[in-house]
Amino acid sequence: MQVKSLGSTPFDVIVDCFFVSFDNYFVKFPNDKALFKNRWEMAKVNYDLSFGMFDNDTLVGFILHGIDYREHDLIAFNLATGVIPQYRGKKITQQIYEVALPKLKQFGVTKCKLEVIQENTFAIRAYKSIGYTVVRGFNCFSGEINITNEPPYELKEVNIHDYKINPVVNQSLYSYENQIGTLSRGPFKCFQIVHHHQMESVFIINVENGYIAQLDVLLEQQGTWERLFSALKNISSTVKINNVDDQLTAKIEKVKAFGLINTINQFEMELIMI
Repeated sequence: MQVKSLGSTPFDVIVDCFFVSFDNYFVKFPNDKALFKNRWEMAKVNYDLSFGMFDNDTLVGFILHGIDYREHDLIAFNLATGVIPQYRGKKITQQIYEVALPKLKQFGVTKCKLEVIQENTFAIRAYKSIGYTVVRGFNCFSGEINITNEPPYELKEVNIHDYKINPVVNQSLYSYENQIGTLSRGPFKCFQIVHHHQMESVFIINVENGYIAQLDVLLEQQGTWERLFSALKNISSTVKINNVDDQLTAKIEKVKAFGLINTINQFEMELIMI
């Protein structure tokens, strides 16, 4: 077996290996190649700096890296690590990283990041053996928004590409795929809620599927959260929110209060390149 760059590997070969690797996973992934092609493009997957384990010409394991600058670091974000079932237990992830890390460092990457489901103890041990450490926890939610009254508010759509002109939302609170650097390349819309001529909250949502990538209260006052969730419900009554930093306890309590269920939790792990 040999570890090689995925730069010359067809997309269909990679995504087929992905689907086999993640069959019967902790969460169910849709069998939609176009969805993952778009998602990986949004995250700036660099296939030359993504690597696979090949048994002869068969791809049996892989690591996909999105490469982008975030907060003064050149990040290699591990979007997916997969090994097909019959090749597990052979330390393939560790072997791929032995090849990948020197290449990433040579390219100028200063920090590697990934997310892993907290119940996936086998993967966590493998990442720790490579040098990753847990830096924070994330909570994920989904469900139908439960709100009865509809308080008045003004909803303004703003161009997501201009979102950075308003630096009030700290992007470091969000995970790699939920930061503006990723979302601005995808099908997301950004909205502001204005009350009494003041912008009091913002959110970014994929209106096609109800996925909320960001939501933040900027001005806490009576009825702020009710107006925020009323606006969200009018766009999509059933929503999904991934990766709320578990230290944001007040936000988490509000998300639960409006009917969303904590479905799964993740760790963010990182490796500083020295």
